[in-house]
Amino acid sequence: MRVSRKKKYPPGLEKLPSGKIKYRGIIFDGFNKPRKSTRESKKGMVLAKDGDVIKLIHFGDSSMGHNYSPEARKSFKARHARNIAKGKLSAAYWSDKVLWAGPGGSKKNPPTSQKHVKGKK
Repeated sequence: MRVSRKKKYPPGLEKLPSGKIKYRGIIFDGFNKPRKSTRESKKGMVLAKDGDVIKLIHFGDSSMGHNYSPEARKSFKARHARNIAKGKLSAAYWSDKVLWAGPGGSKKNPPTSQKHVKGKK
């Protein structure tokens, strides 16, 4: 007797003939492939898979700048180091990887509320 080795996906997850994945009506290129978020307040989302665990993660505040200076990048990585270390199932990991990765990242300026210069009001 032959046993089927076809992968079982959780309810609501469908593998399309094109190789893409449809989850909750949203089409992803694959697992762990970030894309633009469908939420207004977030920059990106990813269908993260770590072992057998699959999770939809939205990351990055759309009202904030990112990767606009080496100092900002260093501060972000220091501030979120614990959460980044949690791995693929944390928003900080994807924010670090997509929005704060290296000097070639986005040069969008921070919001005016972040441009406080010490000594001036």
